[in-house]
Amino acid sequence: MVGIAGILCIFVMVFGGYLLAGGKMAIIMKTLPYEMTMIGGAAVGAFLVGNSMAEVKHTLKDVAKVFKGPKWAPGDYRDLLCLLYELVRLGRQNAVALEEHIETPEESDIFGAYPKITADREAVAMICDTLRAVSMNYDDPHQVEEVLGARLEENHHHAMHSSHALQSMADSLPALGIVAAVLGVIKTMGSIDQPPEVLGKLIGGALVGTFLGVFLAYGIVGPFALRLKAICEQDAHFYALIQDVLVANLHNHATNICIEVGRQSTPTHMRPSYAELEEALKARKAA
Repeated sequence: MVGIAGILCIFVMVFGGYLLAGGKMAIIMKTLPYEMTMIGGAAVGAFLVGNSMAEVKHTLKDVAKVFKGPKWAPGDYRDLLCLLYELVRLGRQNAVALEEHIETPEESDIFGAYPKITADREAVAMICDTLRAVSMNYDDPHQVEEVLGARLEENHHHAMHSSHALQSMADSLPALGIVAAVLGVIKTMGSIDQPPEVLGKLIGGALVGTFLGVFLAYGIVGPFALRLKAICEQDAHFYALIQDVLVANLHNHATNICIEVGRQSTPTHMRPSYAELEEALKARKAA
């Protein structure tokens, strides 16, 4: 809703201010379809040239995040800490019993208690791969931390592609607006023998191209790219929490300490309180 409200605010303030200043929409509306065809078509074409089909689909899918917001809510961080607590505790009590959970997480009653996390293949894979490696005596905390760090960096790089692609488009839109404006000037020069009122409309139509390129770049596409970047960075904390807890487990800290390390590394606005987490853990134990 905030994203929609922001877009409405942009249009109302820009065009409302223009109308209040005595501007007329007729010339803009008359020229807009042609200018939008040139500028928008060129921007989309450049986007397709610069990205593979998989990257194009990924970007189009990610645009919805601007309106939906981050994937992970505060309750999801609490659930993740509870899930990791159960797995770490089980692994220390009975390593053999843990194997059936990490080998077939889709059939695990532990994972099944947290359907949203289980539906995220990367989160489940990180947890299971790391715990599986520990069972194979690959338990050097520093090596595991380095491997998980590289994995997180690669995932983050992939997630940020949509933001980078949209930012590149935003950077190109003002220049494409100038291209459209130059074409409008060329058209105007072809009618130089016309009276001033005709030339005025032609020049005004040419300037619509410059306006449209700058407006789309800094009013729509640029903010979309910035919002996607913020969302990707926020969601990355969810996977970093997995790394923090599992590495702490490899250092042989007590299970409660491992979970507290993860809780403290959670962003402030997403972090469950100590009492809230304890209550959730007690509820899981009772279940």
